Amino acid sequence: MLTDRDSLLRKLHELRSEHRDLDTVIARLSEHGAVDHLQLKRLKKRKLLLKDEIAWLESRLIPDSIA
Repeated sequence: MLTDRDSLLRKLHELRSEHRDLDTVIARLSEHGAVDHLQLKRLKKRKLLLKDEIAWLESRLIPDSIA
């Protein structure tokens, strides 16, 4: 049985992978002169949403420390 931590780590890995893939796609689209700017904008927005979700998951995985 998977623990909550295991499922969070798996989800984090999936999101990081998708984020890297989007980074590659955005870079390739930006290299071409004739770019669909709306598509590029949507991809960048998705990438930012992934970044926020990754940060949220990372914060869930870090145990609270007592000061």
